[in-house]
Amino acid sequence: MASSRRFVLTRIYAGLLLLGGLTPLYAADEQQVALAQRAQTDFDRVEQATAPALPDATRCEQSEAAWLTVAPPTDLAPIHFRKGYCDLAAAVITHRSDDFRKAADEFDEAIKAWPEHALKAAKNRPPEPVPANLRLLPAIARLQASFFASDAPHADTAVLERARGDISAAVDHPTCAATLAPAAVCEALLNTGRLWLGWMALRQDDLDRAARHFEGLSEFGWPQWVAGKMAFRDRRYGEAARQYGQAVEIWNRPQDGASLPARLAPRPDRAQALTDWGGAQLLSGDTAAAITTLDAAVKAAANPARALFLRARAEELAGHSEPALADYSLASRTALAHAEDLASGEAHLYRGIMLYRRKDFDHAENEFASALNFDIPQSLRPDAIAWRHMAAVAEGACSAERAPLEQSLAEVSPYFPKTEARSLAATCPLTKSDVSASAI
Repeated sequence: MASSRRFVLTRIYAGLLLLGGLTPLYAADEQQVALAQRAQTDFDRVEQATAPALPDATRCEQSEAAWLTVAPPTDLAPIHFRKGYCDLAAAVITHRSDDFRKAADEFDEAIKAWPEHALKAAKNRPPEPVPANLRLLPAIARLQASFFASDAPHADTAVLERARGDISAAVDHPTCAATLAPAAVCEALLNTGRLWLGWMALRQDDLDRAARHFEGLSEFGWPQWVAGKMAFRDRRYGEAARQYGQAVEIWNRPQDGASLPARLAPRPDRAQALTDWGGAQLLSGDTAAAITTLDAAVKAAANPARALFLRARAEELAGHSEPALADYSLASRTALAHAEDLASGEAHLYRGIMLYRRKDFDHAENEFASALNFDIPQSLRPDAIAWRHMAAVAEGACSAERAPLEQSLAEVSPYFPKTEARSLAATCPLTKSDVSASAI
């Protein structure tokens, strides 16, 4: 009897101990479920929003971080992905390079954790490789970080090359993981990747490759832009101006309602776009429109020297000589102010043109010679050479400079006054040596 009673008491005591041990476990399970649900809800709010708000993105970051502390290893990849996505949503609002790098680091962690997550999801199938929507985002985030860094306004070569490889791999194998984001979001991210590849091709002046990457993405303006550059290359300046104008009109639209993938696309240099558009309008003969566009370019540019020069050229062709001279002078001073060590071949070129138009040919020739002796963009060098020969001919050195002037015209930019130069050369009498050389 006593032993039976002791057995019952022992079972009751053991049951109480077991219940006491399970209660904390049950409470821990409830806590994990609550953290997981909160993290998913906060992520859905960001992912489904047309334009996520900063408080929502911050809340999502915090809830995903809390869930990371207790989540099983097989769930870490999607959690890191969601946290990185919310970091990215915050970064496109704050425009802080550190925020973009933080997002990139989270995506890197997701990639590291992907194999274990893929094994769980695969069951009896081969595990899936890293999906495109995960492979794309760290590369894009680092590109954005480079562009918003105060000490590096443009992505350096190493960042570009790494991004090109990662984005190309994702675009070439566009398999997405539904566990990370809906198919529509993944497709939008793939389009963003294609835009970056096209942008990189543009940097290398590979217009055909850029056009292939931009195909079907006209809502972003980049296909129109590359079409304009192709038309400009082919000297179809009216078509170039039309295409440039369409691209600029798209880029000027408000971006407040743009989706997160769209906000991650490469941003145009609007000042440069306006400068190129104004240049195409100038060459197409629409000097009034060119002056208006270049006015806007001058206001938008941090260094408006090139825009000022083109505006001067447009004013000159429109018959406004005094404003043109003023802009040539201002272009020279602006280029000099933005030059390292106050040495600028570009500044000397613009000052030489101003002096030439004032018929001070001797000093103009000296300025063009100085332009060639200082650092000058390669695209401007042929013009500086032709201007130097032209100033020498205008000063009277016909026999020595006529032939070099005529030969130099083959390399000049479309902004150089070739017709004027040929007319000037034609006023020079040919010497016997010139006649003999032309007959060979």
